Amino acid sequence: MSVTSSTALSAAAQTALAATADKMLAEGQGILAADESSGTIEKRFKSIRVESTEETRCAWRRLLFSSAEAMRPYIGGVILFEETLFQKDKDGTLLRDLIRKQDCVVGIKVDKGAKPLALCPDETITEGLDDLRTRLTTYYDAGARFAKWRAVLHMGARTPSRYAVSANMEALARYAALAQEVGLVPIVEPEVLMDGAHDIAAHERATRMSLALLYRALFAARVWLEGTVLKPNMVLSGSDCAQQADEDEVATRTLNVLRETVPAAVPGIAFLSGGQSDLKATAHLDRMNRQRAKLALPWRLSFSYGRALQAAPLACWRGEDKNLSPAQAAFVHRAKMNGLATQGQWRAEMESESA
Repeated sequence: MSVTSSTALSAAAQTALAATADKMLAEGQGILAADESSGTIEKRFKSIRVESTEETRCAWRRLLFSSAEAMRPYIGGVILFEETLFQKDKDGTLLRDLIRKQDCVVGIKVDKGAKPLALCPDETITEGLDDLRTRLTTYYDAGARFAKWRAVLHMGARTPSRYAVSANMEALARYAALAQEVGLVPIVEPEVLMDGAHDIAAHERATRMSLALLYRALFAARVWLEGTVLKPNMVLSGSDCAQQADEDEVATRTLNVLRETVPAAVPGIAFLSGGQSDLKATAHLDRMNRQRAKLALPWRLSFSYGRALQAAPLACWRGEDKNLSPAQAAFVHRAKMNGLATQGQWRAEMESESA
């Protein structure tokens, strides 16, 4: 697709947005999703028996953001939770300044989470639009240059319903327009969850519907697509499905859906890992980029991973300063593997290298 939309943005605003989007997904780079909510990071810290406090959260994120060997070559942008955008290190340095020191773009998660959708059992709607314009201005003034909003779509016998998809895509479009209005590149994240026993064909149909309705809504909202980034799920077999699709099928089905639904005006696609293992997320991204080279697709295909970048270093760290070096080495390794995957240059045997 090559459709784009009209926009009220000035030429200067368009230039700034395009430059930010390009920097976020520069060649060989992706996005670090470090925007875990308080509840999510508490669960991750519990897995390593570390209490989630402001101090421990700051220490963990400082470990990541100060890892120059990972950040500079392989990370173009970092998505932050609101706490982190304004958080200071123990020496008084703002964590957002650590990110900018690594020549990475600062981003911010702006939605307020998925809530039950009225009269639609087992479906949700993402909230946070009411005060969003004011918050976006505050985030821009604090140095953020892109934002992220996640819509959550559940797979089931009767879900996702077209109504739930439409409602979530319209909210994504309203958020994207507000973000561009204040100068922030909007990451639009319509995630069709992999949880469930569905086969890959069902996941493909739901993903196709979500992306088709997303771009219809973005067009109607006059969002300038050249100044956006798409963060979709890959097309996968359900986590409880007995028949798991192989890497080639995942790549082929995912790229087919993107070719049918995503306009060429979109500069880049940064996949979420969505509960996949570290290695599967990397392998699938690599396989898609190998196919992309043959198909001459218009977008950069990259990553916007949270757990798939952080799980290995988190397990090394365990909340102890003495483990800083091995934890950062593990982060460097995972960032490098995914950086190679964005260029179709990853190989499974590389994972045996010591992190």
